[in-house]
Amino acid sequence: MTTKHRVARRSNPTGPVTAAYELKVEAGEVQRDDAQVALAAKLDVLHESLASLPPVAVRTENPTESSRTSSSSLLLARPLASAQSFLRKKFHLWSFGPPPRGIYIHGPVGVGKSFLMDLFYASITVPDDDSCCNNDSYSLKYAKITKRRVHFHEFMLDVHHRIFVYKQKHPRDDAIPVIAQQLAQEAQLLCFDEFQVTDVADAMILKRLFLLLLNWNVVVVATSNRAPDALYEGGINRSLFLPFIDMLKHTFDIISMEDSAKDYRLETRADGQSYFWSNKDVHGDNNSIDNIQAQLEEIFGGTASETEAETIPVLFGRTVQVARLNDRCAWFDFSELCYQPLGAADYICLCSRFPVIIIERVPQLDANHLNEARRFVTLIDACYESRTRLVLAAQVPLDELFVDFEAQVESSDGDGELIVSEKGGNSSSFATTMIRTKEGEYYEWSATGRIGVSLAQLSSANDLAFSFRRAASRLVEMGGKEWGRQ
Repeated sequence: MTTKHRVARRSNPTGPVTAAYELKVEAGEVQRDDAQVALAAKLDVLHESLASLPPVAVRTENPTESSRTSSSSLLLARPLASAQSFLRKKFHLWSFGPPPRGIYIHGPVGVGKSFLMDLFYASITVPDDDSCCNNDSYSLKYAKITKRRVHFHEFMLDVHHRIFVYKQKHPRDDAIPVIAQQLAQEAQLLCFDEFQVTDVADAMILKRLFLLLLNWNVVVVATSNRAPDALYEGGINRSLFLPFIDMLKHTFDIISMEDSAKDYRLETRADGQSYFWSNKDVHGDNNSIDNIQAQLEEIFGGTASETEAETIPVLFGRTVQVARLNDRCAWFDFSELCYQPLGAADYICLCSRFPVIIIERVPQLDANHLNEARRFVTLIDACYESRTRLVLAAQVPLDELFVDFEAQVESSDGDGELIVSEKGGNSSSFATTMIRTKEGEYYEWSATGRIGVSLAQLSSANDLAFSFRRAASRLVEMGGKEWGRQ
């Protein structure tokens, strides 16, 4: 972008994010909120600074695997500033300054974090810049700034799948530097929703992956319910993760919305007939149950007995079975989706296939249903991100669906026992690490849970309790008449 264009942009008193936000306020779609106005201004500043973002060098000739791994290993051994300088010199990027600082936004549920990030993401339109230069064995083409907005669950699934694929061909090579380069060349702006860390393997991947992404001039904007210092809190070997937190605070602008206690989602009226409940067992003789079944049949749009089962392909070579379906809707019992070893990858594929998912016999989720609750909230996240209409038939009202709890580990003779106690009242974050069984099958940690007690299990249980509020808040928003996709 020329200097003339930069000056013209600065002369605009209102940035694109603030302008889009004010239009929403004027249309009555949102209420003006001081914290949201301040965040919009911060995102406007980042939007402007992207004009000077150094491009990612795209290789049109593939180097050998050995030379690529060697170069990446050298980068890992360098401090952040030194590694960035190394890349700029190697790829003749002297004319560009350092990349803009990313933004990490944290705060309670429903305060507008994702809403403002999405306005920012929609405002990013960068023209093509097709300039080329040569450098010894590489021909470098500077592509336009590309962007990717993704839920953090889905991003980590993508990373794990890339590792899985790479290791099939190169079992002894380090996959992380190669994957970092792939990600950087695909998207120079990454927007993460619900940034969270609950597993030691994910924690170790993130520390190295983010360093390399920064080296490749990738800018990250992330939303989270947790402040940086609370990430992976209580996790096993957390000391190894602390350098990532230090790097995050050093290279990102940390914006807190903790004082914004109002959950705007709860002002949504759940009038879309997406949540039904009865205090009787579903097999009991009760007219309300009959009425619920009739409404579910109407939403389904046909009798399930006339359809054939379908096998949905999932990442890592797995599949998930759907027994009751039609072209637009799948109908499940809660036990089919949440008592089985399913996880984010399975739910994302189901949401991609069906715009409507019905689940019946949903129990109250308390301390006795940790693994089931973990899977269910992961499913809610997948439906929310894909705008899949989720229709639930539960045993309790929505405001009683999630029962808050707290967890602690008690030790005796070196053996830990996970003690979970309910706190009463009502209100995700799940590891996406893939576990390989003795039979050679791959499952997510979030799907299987773990037998035995560890600090990682404690961290996950506490983070599940922390995330119940978000799940309940999202279900309210998803119950609106306008929710869903065509």
